[in-house]
Amino acid sequence: MKAKLLTAAFLAFLPVAAYASCAGHDAEQASSCMSGYTWDPETSACVEVVSS
Repeated sequence: MKAKLLTAAFLAFLPVAAYASCAGHDAEQASSCMSGYTWDPETSACVEVVSS
């Protein structure tokens, strides 16, 4: 019974630990954009790269 309770508490705590590990990162930071796109910090979005 004690092992089940500890396991449940551990699993319930995982999302909190995952959120805490991301602290300090900018909200505007993109992990990646699709091929042919790049991150534009002014618009906080991926924008298409225009090649002429």
